[in-house]
This record gives sequence, C-alpha cells and structure tokens, in this order.
Amino acid sequence: MPDDQTAAASFATAAGGTYDAIIIGAGIAGMYQLYRLRELGLSVRVIETGSDVGGTWYWNRYPGARFDSESYTYGFSFSEELLRDWNWQEHFAPQPETLRYLNHVADRFDLRRDIQFDSRVTAAAFDEQARRWQVTLESGERLASRFLVTAIGPLSAATLPRIPGLDSFRGQSFHTYRWPHEPVDFGGKRVAVIGTGATGVQIIQTIAPLCGQLTVFQRTPNWCTPLHNRAITEAEQVKIKAGYPAMFELLRRTPGCYIHDTDPRGTFEVTEAEREAFWEKLYSEPGFGIWMANFRDVLTDPKANALFSDFVARKIRQRVKDPATAELLIPKCHGFGTRRVPQETGYFEAYNLPHVRLVDTRATPIERVTEAGIRTSDAEYEFDMIIYATGFDAITGSFDRIEFRGTGGQTLKEHWAAGPKTFLGLMSAGFPNLLTIVGPHNASTRCNIPRCIEQNVDWVTRLLGDAQQRGITRFEATPEAEADWSRHIEELAEGMLYTQVDSWATGINSNVEGHNIRRILQYQGGAPAYRARCDAVADQGYAGMLLS
Repeated sequence: MPDDQTAAASFATAAGGTYDAIIIGAGIAGMYQLYRLRELGLSVRVIETGSDVGGTWYWNRYPGARFDSESYTYGFSFSEELLRDWNWQEHFAPQPETLRYLNHVADRFDLRRDIQFDSRVTAAAFDEQARRWQVTLESGERLASRFLVTAIGPLSAATLPRIPGLDSFRGQSFHTYRWPHEPVDFGGKRVAVIGTGATGVQIIQTIAPLCGQLTVFQRTPNWCTPLHNRAITEAEQVKIKAGYPAMFELLRRTPGCYIHDTDPRGTFEVTEAEREAFWEKLYSEPGFGIWMANFRDVLTDPKANALFSDFVARKIRQRVKDPATAELLIPKCHGFGTRRVPQETGYFEAYNLPHVRLVDTRATPIERVTEAGIRTSDAEYEFDMIIYATGFDAITGSFDRIEFRGTGGQTLKEHWAAGPKTFLGLMSAGFPNLLTIVGPHNASTRCNIPRCIEQNVDWVTRLLGDAQQRGITRFEATPEAEADWSRHIEELAEGMLYTQVDSWATGINSNVEGHNIRRILQYQGGAPAYRARCDAVADQGYAGMLLS
C-alpha cells in the first residue's frame, strides 16, 4: 500500500474543490467507501443530500421502519473493534437504532470531516482532456475529481402516484421516504395509506391501533410472512459476538448473504406430510428463511411455487376474520417470492380492527385527490392525513435524476434507455472513471445489502489502489465486455419466475413515465459467484477494461 507521499505524487490533492475521488451519498456504501479510500491516502469528498449520515436510514423515519435482515448480519464487518463494542438491541432493529449505529460509525472513524451535507449533485460531466469529472451541485458549486463513485442507493428516488390533485389536499400528507423529523400525531384522525408494499405493510401495522379511522388503498396485495422479532438477550449477545467469524464466513457462502441458505431438496422430492411440516417450521421461524431457505425450486418451478403460495394463502385466511377481506389480501397476479416478501408483525390482524377498511383500487380506481380526501370511481372519502407508501423509481431512478455525461457528450440515461448496460454492474462503456457501487447488474440489489456493498467497495478500492501504484489516470469498460456482461445478466435470469412479474425488480413502475417495459436489473448468479467473477477480472489485470 503506498504511503501518503506516494499518493500525493500519483493524483491531485484536494485544492480549490479538486479531489482524487468524489463519492455521491453518505449512506452505508458511501461511508464505507470513504473509509477505504482514506486508507489509500486519497483526498476524498462525499456529497450528501441529507443533513447527516445514514442514507436509507436517515430518510425513512416512518413509524414501523425496521430491518428485514437480522441486525447482526447487517452491520459493517470490517472492524473487529466495532463488532465487539456495538450491541444490537433487537434481532431486527428499528430505524432509530440503525441510525444511531451509523452515527456511531461516523463518530468512531471521524467520517463527517470529509462529507458535505445538504448538497445535491445535479450533473457530472467527464472532461476528456483533463481526465476528470466535473461535478455540479444544485447550489451552483462546482467540484472536480479524478474518480467519481456513486453510492446513491437502489431505493432512494421516491415516487408519488400519478393521480390528479395531489397538491389540492388540505390536510397533512407525506411520502414515507420524506417522513417529518418531528413526531406525527395519529390520535383520532382519519388516515389514508396508499400502497401495500414492504413500506406500506410496516406503517399500516404500526399506526392501525393509533388512528381514529384507517383506510388502506391497495392496488397489488403482497405475500407477507411473519418477522418474529424480539429483543436480544444478554446470553444471545455473548453468543452472537463469539460467533461473528463463523457467521460472516457463512454469509460469504450463501447466495443472498443471509444466514439462510436454500434447501437442497426439491418440493416434490419429499412426502406431502414432510413438505407441510417443513413449511410450518419456516413460517414459525424469524426472518427471510421462508423465502431464502425454502426448497430449491420454489422460485423457478411454477407448480412448486403455486403449492407454496397456496400454503401462505391458507395462513392469511386463518388470520383475517372477514373472508372477503382475506381474499383481497391474497395475491392473484404473482406467486410467492417473485416480488420482495414483506416481513410483518400483526399486519393481517390490523384488518380485523373495526376502524380499519381496505379499498381495492383495481376494482374501484382512485380518480383524484380532492381538497377533503380521495375520490374513487364509486365513493368519496374524507381524511385528515394521506400517507403515500408508493415506493421508488428503483435501482436506475437515482441515476436518472443526475445528468451523468460521458465521452462524446452521451448521458448515462441515454446509454441505459433500453435497459442498463454495464460491466460487472460497476461501470459502463463511455463513462471513464465512474464506478457504481450499488447499481443495476451487480449483486447488491438482491442481497443482504451491506454484505454486497462491502464486496463492491473492496473491489473498487483494489482498483483505485492498483491505479495509484501504476500511475493509471483513466480506466473504463470496453463495449465488448459491457455487451458480454449484459448478456450474462439476461442468461442468469432465464427460468426465474420473478422475471414474469411486474415489480421494481423488473423495472416496471406505473408511477414513472416510460417504465412499462420489463428489464433485468439484478444479478441472479448469487453473491459468491459474483465475487468470483469480479476477483477474476482484477486478477487478470482488469480484463475487459481499458487502462491508461
């Protein structure tokens, strides 16, 4: 590893707004990337829209927001001291605890001194002659860097529904991603929630007992399964810390970097009694085991998937008292696990409360938001508050909101117009020195995300360290390597049932103009295979890349 003096000779030091590297975003990915690039002795500036660190966990403050990955598998793994000193309070931490953790990390490693808060990047253009990125902020300030790293998150471009009259409502209204920092009072109020994805599920189950009246507007029901969260006991705390090395090794081996690994058996290789007993066991256990540790063919064989979907449907019917409401809550347009599975705590029981009602917007579409509330095709509803749990322009949306301009003046949005084109999901041809840590076509968007973030950041750090040692000031993917990787992404998705379903994972979003064409956005080969491919590229002298 070169010392600071060597680094200064290799690249420009920070002066007049010029840095070796600029990182966009101070969430989990941006914080870790900053830490690693400091180790190389590089001058780094992080640009963050929010007023503090945390990314997802800074913005998503809505009631009920929490992990669906086990807390101790989610935290950073790079520091033994950090692992030893931090005590997670619950098996699945709530947002306030997670934000406290990330603030603790920022304090421990003095990260904030290199982060510029309350600043939004609007454009970044590659200067071919200077071999630098020129970065423009919303304020008009301009910065420059040799390398540009995006850590902008796959679910950070919030979308409101395309319903007329959104601005006309006279009561309180929030998108869950932009939740107020001050407390929100639900007592006695008539509240509407639009959306029943993972965010909608968490907020509905949390606020249902608090509202005077709660009306849920549902377009697409989801296969929700119990989280089974609870506090971590002192004995468990000791066991967790002693078991960190073995646990992280397990996480490196499993496809999604969860502690849950796919069962090697097929659905029809066991008896009906064995199958039911196994599924009952999964349903009673905490976390994503029911999704990630199910039979190996549940996400690829339509018959196996239909059988397990029927099992979960029976559970919903048992938990919801009104049969008509239960049927509305059972998905009919997609099978279990073909969309991300919301983890819940009393979600279905919320619909048993007398003041909670469910409106099926496929049968009676929302026509507009009015001054007093919401009008559907068959009724007018009055509310004091409307909550939009309407999700995100996922994975590519946060890139579309920044004008990245590469060689020849082409924008990244134009380059990805028919679907993302990348090499390793970390770079695109024609955009030199631009690295996309959490973007399309890498393993991070189908993963226990901090684990895949660490893999990507470590690879990027290796690349920049090698560039530093070899005096390389420009690198980019070749068009051929980009085309090969993009084909590889398509091939990996063949046979996966999720590719047939409309969801953010396939690029379908009715809230975004033009997002009605299905695209493969995720790497489906599993994190271990992805890591091996990335390592092989580096070991072979960055095969598929031009370096100069």
